[in-house]
Amino acid sequence: MINRTQFSWACYDWANSAFATTVLVGLFPVLFNNYYAAGVDPGMSTFYLGAFGNSLSAAVVMVLAPTLGVIADRRGLKKPLLGLFTGLGVAGTVGLFFVGEGQWGWAIALFSLACIGFFGGLGFYDSLLVNVAAPAERDRVSAFGYGLGYLGGGLLFVLNVLMVLKPEMFGIPDKSTAAKLAFVSVGAWWILFSLPLFLKVPEPEREEGGAMGWREMALMMKRVLGMKPVLMFLLGYFLYIDAVGTVAQMAVDFGIKLGFASDALIKAILIVQFVSFPAAIAFGWIGERFGTRHGIYLGLAVYVFVTCWALFMKTERDFYLMAAVVGLVQGGVQSLSRSYFARLIPADSAGQFFGFYNMLGKFAAVLGPLVVGITAALTGNPRLSLFMLVFFFIGGAVLLSRVREPALPVAA
Repeated sequence: MINRTQFSWACYDWANSAFATTVLVGLFPVLFNNYYAAGVDPGMSTFYLGAFGNSLSAAVVMVLAPTLGVIADRRGLKKPLLGLFTGLGVAGTVGLFFVGEGQWGWAIALFSLACIGFFGGLGFYDSLLVNVAAPAERDRVSAFGYGLGYLGGGLLFVLNVLMVLKPEMFGIPDKSTAAKLAFVSVGAWWILFSLPLFLKVPEPEREEGGAMGWREMALMMKRVLGMKPVLMFLLGYFLYIDAVGTVAQMAVDFGIKLGFASDALIKAILIVQFVSFPAAIAFGWIGERFGTRHGIYLGLAVYVFVTCWALFMKTERDFYLMAAVVGLVQGGVQSLSRSYFARLIPADSAGQFFGFYNMLGKFAAVLGPLVVGITAALTGNPRLSLFMLVFFFIGGAVLLSRVREPALPVAA
């Protein structure tokens, strides 16, 4: 069962997933290609979105995350820092409403700010998992959070899709204005449903003493290097989560380059969202029943199949089927990775370790979209650019196989 504190914690997944669905994966790539970057060469627009939009923001988070994780642990500031990044994310998202046609530079700048807010807050949110759930509960609670996120993000996305497809129903003059109003709705949703976490989840006790800053980061790096299970997991995670995120972030752009209609791409995202909701919950059970690592292997094997399938994709029907397959495993890989890492690390330094965890995830997110964008720009082949991710999935699985499975503590 999920208790009240755990539910309040998971509400933040419900809140910020609206950004992931409507902005990051759904409407922004479409609006960027057709409106913000109107008249820009298609290959270059993919490069701008991948390199400047996704990779630049990930690089900023990569630099900030470890130091801020230490500060959060030492000063008891996990919730205040989460609130700060939430504010940045909301401001960047709502700011997109004021960007006009052809102003791709402003659009990328605000999108990057919103991504910094979204991804920068995840380390503080994830680190609170160890405070709301016992080790034996973490697979289930983490999976519940992801499942709730997919459901919440999907429900708002349905409304946003209706706004874009039928703007006249809402008294909106055109689709572009509807998409920008959808961004405003994401900001409101994000703030409103974050409140249970900030009001009901207690701030962990501050850890007294100790230095902060890059010296502490160097010491923690030395600490991680001495913890082989943590090190091997992070190296494997670095590779495979890069590819998971890149598939999600670049899938709509991939469909656009194959000539699929915008409406078809939006339907595919809805498929991912509503398949992912029960699938993420199911992966929590898979982790408890068959082992967390085996659940991650299952998800990575499916992703290898998907990236190979991309080489032969031709029809919108194929795109729908691929969306359903991705939805079966996307949330599961993410949630089980989070809970698996939580079992490997000391609970009293969770902020630091999850800061490091998210730093690696964001550094990987620099590489993935960059590889896809450069491959597309050089070859003009979107299928090949997505296929390149297969090497990240395989390499991540190999490194994960070298992690010693942690033993759960025996209940008293």
